[in-house]
Amino acid sequence: MGTSDEEIDRLLGKLTPRARALLLDGATTWRTRAEPALGLRELVMSDGPAGVRGEAWDERITSVLLPSASALAATWDEDLVESLGGLLAAEARRKGVDVLLAPTLNLHRSPLGGRHFECFSEDPELTGRVGAALVRGVQAHGVAATAKHYVANDSETDRLTVDVRVDERALREVYLAPFEAAVAAGVRLVMAGYNAVDGTTMTANALLSDPLKGEWGFDGVVVSDWGAVRSTEDTARSGLDLAMPGPDSPWGEALARAVADGTVPEDTVDDKVRRLLRLAAWLGALGEGEPTASGAARAGTEAPPAPRPAVAPRERALARRAVAAGSVLLANRGVLPLDPGHLRTVAVIGAHAARTRTQGGGSAGVFPPHEVSVLDGVRAALRGRARVVHVPGPRPDGPAPPLGHDACTDPRSGLPGVLLRMLDADGRELYAERRRGGRLLEPRLVPGAHTVEISARLRPRTAGRWTLGVAGFGRMSLALDGRPLLAGDFPPPTDDPAVVHVNPPAQYAGADLAVGQDALLVARRELAPGTGRATVVSAAPPAPDAAASPAEAARAAAGADAAIVVVGTTEHGECEGYDRTTLSLGATQNALVRAVAAANPRTVAVVNSGGPVELPWRDAVGAVLLAWFPGQEGGDGLADVLFGRAEPGGRLPTTWPAALADAPVTRTLPADGRLPYDEGLHVGHRGWLRHARVPAYWFGHGLGYTTWAHEELTVPPRAGAGEDVTVRVRVRNTGARSGREVVQVYLARPGSAVERPVRWFAGYAAVRARPGESVTATVRVPARALRHWCVRERAWRTETGRWRVLAGPSAGEVPLVVDLEVVGPRTG
Repeated sequence: MGTSDEEIDRLLGKLTPRARALLLDGATTWRTRAEPALGLRELVMSDGPAGVRGEAWDERITSVLLPSASALAATWDEDLVESLGGLLAAEARRKGVDVLLAPTLNLHRSPLGGRHFECFSEDPELTGRVGAALVRGVQAHGVAATAKHYVANDSETDRLTVDVRVDERALREVYLAPFEAAVAAGVRLVMAGYNAVDGTTMTANALLSDPLKGEWGFDGVVVSDWGAVRSTEDTARSGLDLAMPGPDSPWGEALARAVADGTVPEDTVDDKVRRLLRLAAWLGALGEGEPTASGAARAGTEAPPAPRPAVAPRERALARRAVAAGSVLLANRGVLPLDPGHLRTVAVIGAHAARTRTQGGGSAGVFPPHEVSVLDGVRAALRGRARVVHVPGPRPDGPAPPLGHDACTDPRSGLPGVLLRMLDADGRELYAERRRGGRLLEPRLVPGAHTVEISARLRPRTAGRWTLGVAGFGRMSLALDGRPLLAGDFPPPTDDPAVVHVNPPAQYAGADLAVGQDALLVARRELAPGTGRATVVSAAPPAPDAAASPAEAARAAAGADAAIVVVGTTEHGECEGYDRTTLSLGATQNALVRAVAAANPRTVAVVNSGGPVELPWRDAVGAVLLAWFPGQEGGDGLADVLFGRAEPGGRLPTTWPAALADAPVTRTLPADGRLPYDEGLHVGHRGWLRHARVPAYWFGHGLGYTTWAHEELTVPPRAGAGEDVTVRVRVRNTGARSGREVVQVYLARPGSAVERPVRWFAGYAAVRARPGESVTATVRVPARALRHWCVRERAWRTETGRWRVLAGPSAGEVPLVVDLEVVGPRTG
């Protein structure tokens, strides 16, 4: 890790200009190039904001799955996030991964953003603080973190080509700010996004050079998002350092030729190579020496999966603690926590209760070793104490789920799962293996492979009209017991890699199945250039009667001492590659909650989503608990909260509207390829305050199992321009239980000479207190919270004069207000 700049230059001198240029694109999808002349090995990269997948999409290669990024931000606990970063780093080292492609620092600009679960927050300050904590945790263990997606990559619609138009102040103060925080934390890589900003694609944008490398002094590697480099010379002359994936990127030999003919300067390439070598040296991947864990022999993407050791108890315990720490109690009318000693029967209701959604959809997905559903967690918590009744209720709106190993068998071996075969052009079998389920994103390629075939013997437990499907691109067919159900050519409508390789759309057909009569389902898709190889086979039983399901749930709730109803989004509602079109959970799920709440006033609604959803029944239930996408230990962590073993520690990192129409920013659809950020600085709670609108729940909101009084705010009488300000907030625990409060500080600048939000988030501190105890939270307000970007001078400035400091439990509730005088030379 201590290779000097002089040594880097010496190594650089051993390479020809052509060899240097060739180092700057990938060797494979997930690996950089090796250079034996320098003792440089390949560097391995992996997706992983919530888990480290490694190089292969293979359900047999499992990964610890943490709560989603939005849930981590909801903890408002940087120490915990740092510890979780260390867990991710340990997973990376076990899998031979050098570079983790996380954290995602884009903002929840609009509640319709389809990738909110992978992003932390609506606020640049909170996002920067949580993101920096994750960076520190990952990199403390010798794994490099990657801040992505630089910059203004905040929605998914037309994400490969969208041109974001954002004014300079908003860009600096809002969208670049979390990346600046990551650089200050020492992040080793920054990923340039697919989008353009103000007319120039990010992989060629001047923002890569300044402020990133210039003003901020970033000395790491700027890597492209996968496939984001679409040209050679303009991107090579920019601040981009590494084009991924390889080996067929627009760099490679094309870049070597551009260097040779002088259209790309040699010293530009040399700077990029120096950065790559510095990263490799830090990772222990450069020069002769002892190989690191990540330098050990690795299984390639086509090799059999290595066995996964059991998840260590401390890893499970940490992941479980994170669930409770991030769960947000939105409302509570004396129902939570439930006392197991006073429960005889508990009704657990909803499809999401039994199949709790643990992660969002898209490239960040991993295969956890196990998943604890809410139903599992409640049953475990009440075992031997109370009876648990489960009613699945109506099926959530959305497509049929992939075949699971519990619903079918491999027709060849008779064991649970499906049979995967690779066939040549004449239909001869080249390769075959049993796989656990019908979602096969990377079926193994073998020489001569022409067709992917997935077959399964269905064992219906419900009679009636089933929905059967196959997802992928190119020529596909689906047959049941030799009878064709569908066949056709389905070309990809996009080259978005998240769609082509991870989440292809399905084609469906109906078929009548009977209980006790197995049926052989066979899906085929041809492999063709540009269509990927992802193949997904799905099956869904007949939907329960929409009217009968809520009635059945209501009967179960009425006969129980308490009811827990779990509702949430589907993978096709919150997923990379797509923005949302609605915040509604759908008529069937809303009707289910209303029916259960009407039958039992002690109803807890658990919301299983990665971002905001409408909760039209929120005032009708006894409590509303936001579970997010809670990761593999979700059910146990939520049971800890439901039964009072842990306090719900979360606070909202994003303002939740009562209805989509109320939200101040809803536009994610570009017009003529452009997406204007017309709201400027007024994103998140700032926009709600600007328009004087009241949401369902404000940024920062969250209840614990005690109550608090915010009693006194102490602010220094004056502070120097450009200095941090330390404020103190005294709070008192007015409840009957010990607890944790997140004390939040906001700023306002009455009479400012420049446009500003009504108020904006500036800092926080968490405190704990026993019943009746008063404690003082010390909150550092960083100098950056008072500065603004002066477009005319292209510099940061701080206004002197009277400022307003506000404190409270959320952006919408700030009972304490004190003025602050900022003194010093007038700089704005």
